[in-house]
Amino acid sequence: MAQVALAWVLANPVVAAPIVGITNHRHVADTTAVLGVRLTDDEIRILTEPYMLRQPTGF
Repeated sequence: MAQVALAWVLANPVVAAPIVGITNHRHVADTTAVLGVRLTDDEIRILTEPYMLRQPTGF
């Protein structure tokens, strides 16, 4: 699941610098494996469709 999330972040042009937290050696392998993952347009659409834009709060 983390690889799908990171692949979406890397495919999203508005994200300039994803921040990844790694707490053990397995996370390094999982994180670097995402560099070979490319989501299709349909996969990106399926992941993005349920999202509802929300205005920032607390300002």
